[in-house]
Amino acid sequence: MKIKIVNLSDHPVPQYATAHSAGMDLRASLIEPVVLKPLERALIPTGIYIELPVGYEAQIRPRSGLAIKHGIGIVNAPGTIDADYRGEIRVILVNLSNEDFVINDGERICQMVIAQHATVEWEQTDSLEQTERGAGGFGHTGKK
Repeated sequence: MKIKIVNLSDHPVPQYATAHSAGMDLRASLIEPVVLKPLERALIPTGIYIELPVGYEAQIRPRSGLAIKHGIGIVNAPGTIDADYRGEIRVILVNLSNEDFVINDGERICQMVIAQHATVEWEQTDSLEQTERGAGGFGHTGKK
């Protein structure tokens, strides 16, 4: 699949790290470093703009290495870039650790996964088909 991209950063376009990677790393595009204090969040620019085809979204997900090593996550994970959005991709990072974290220009800050999605048309009804699970929700299967 080909997707149009404008890259106003000083870094390469996002790319897959391995042949079977689902996500591509996005990098911070910063004039100066950003210091995230504990429990602080910041909107980090990437310098990347994309034109997705209708029926697709770009999911913005945390990087597992930043999460486990530094407690850095994404507030609205996964973030969604819709097919009709043409602005810069920016990422809301949060520092969930007890230490300051410095984000430098070019740092890999998140993953972007391109995914197909469906558009639904609601059909109102008075009842739903029953299943074995029924309304069982949070924790209904217990610990195994």
